[in-house]
Amino acid sequence: MAVVPMQRLTWVNGSFIAHVLRAKLQAEGIDAELRGSVDGPYVLTVGDLARVEVYVPEDQMDDAKLVLLAGEVDAALAAPREWAGEAKPRRSLRWAALAALIAAALAPIVWYVRAFE
Repeated sequence: MAVVPMQRLTWVNGSFIAHVLRAKLQAEGIDAELRGSVDGPYVLTVGDLARVEVYVPEDQMDDAKLVLLAGEVDAALAAPREWAGEAKPRRSLRWAALAALIAAALAPIVWYVRAFE
């Protein structure tokens, strides 16, 4: 079995986007390898610390470029977000935020009462 050298296809910022891109390539039968800040100890990274490079075998490079191009075309032809209308705030999120605020306000009071019983 011959070893095919890997070649850099592109790079993205963030591990999540890199994993999605690798999954898309693998769904098309293209072997993909991620290098760089992939699932590292630093979750919130910016700039070069967040850079993840995507490598594919040299003999699959043309197919991989077509997959990237198809994704860009799909994104360009997608309906604008403005067509969806205004986003309505979710009530469950409001209630969760209110519950967290009440718990944070009551915690010191409960601690004080129990400490001096």
